[in-house]
Amino acid sequence: MRDNNLPETIIGAIVVALAVLFIAFAYMRTGTGSLSGYEIQARMPKVDGLGIGTDVRLSGIKIGSISDLTLDPTNYLVTVHMNIRDDIKIPDDSSLIVTSSGLLGSSYISLTPGGSDKMLAAGGMIQNSQGSVDLMGLVGRFIGGGGGGQSQQPKPQQPQQLPPGP
Repeated sequence: MRDNNLPETIIGAIVVALAVLFIAFAYMRTGTGSLSGYEIQARMPKVDGLGIGTDVRLSGIKIGSISDLTLDPTNYLVTVHMNIRDDIKIPDDSSLIVTSSGLLGSSYISLTPGGSDKMLAAGGMIQNSQGSVDLMGLVGRFIGGGGGGQSQQPKPQQPQQLPPGP
């Protein structure tokens, strides 16, 4: 008796084809691998939560991503290399800040365009940048006693004496 494996083969081929289509869709949708654009840089002391591929946004719209992070061993500043779409020009007096999508959201770079008529060239450096802020640390300080000073320890209470009985 001979087994007929044709239905299993067809189902397996359909599953593999769907997996390839899903991977291709995800690859195109995220822009992974697209190298078109120009590079700009910024230096900052702290880049917690950032990595290669992290979004660079302007007015909430993704216009690029981080292509590299390097540490300068002389001053310990991190140089962030960002790949920006060719159709987006950034004024040379723009600023950036590392921010997150909500309290527990992922970090990204938010660009704020300046008012200059001169645009950053490829390889240009954004001078006004602010590194990441430790939100969980701020929340912990707020809950644990506030303003960064020493927290007030409650004074121990003296045991109360009962009035003498009859």
